[in-house]
Amino acid sequence: MSRQVWKGSTLLNPEPPVLVSCGSPEAPNLITVGWCGTICTQPPMVSISVRPERYSHQLIRESGEFVINLPTESLVRAVDWCGVKSGRDVDKFAAMHLTAAPASKVGTVLVEESPLNLECKVTQVISLGSHDLFLAECVAVDVDERLLNEDGKLCLNRAKLIVYSHGDYLALGRRLGTFGYSVRRKKR
Repeated sequence: MSRQVWKGSTLLNPEPPVLVSCGSPEAPNLITVGWCGTICTQPPMVSISVRPERYSHQLIRESGEFVINLPTESLVRAVDWCGVKSGRDVDKFAAMHLTAAPASKVGTVLVEESPLNLECKVTQVISLGSHDLFLAECVAVDVDERLLNEDGKLCLNRAKLIVYSHGDYLALGRRLGTFGYSVRRKKR
């Protein structure tokens, strides 16, 4: 296999694009965040990276709260649109015909059309350069009951979640295995 060596880059792909809701319930905003991740299990913590000049950065900094809304195939247009428009200029919920529903544990809203919402409280902000990293504890998860099977198990494959890879939004495809399948004993 022949390889080229390029300069360092953020080419870690695919990524889960998410709609982050923030701001007051009276004036909520949405921002599309491509740099989002899990950082700790106990306590449950996540991170998002946001440019300081973005309108949502100020809202999150002031309130110390936000909601990560996982987008589905049906929300892909809103994900793209909310990533190129500013909440300074437009009401993104109204423009995208999305419902701002009250969150249960934080003082902002969640996207009702998203099947899974992670309510977060900021614990630390780290300035890194072009982006600030918001570390946050996930204080509640709102789950659409249609994602649960008859035993109450979460079946995220029912959500039709999307990923973003080098300029393209993609639907998640077929299952290739399950956690631990490579070392699991075969049944006789």
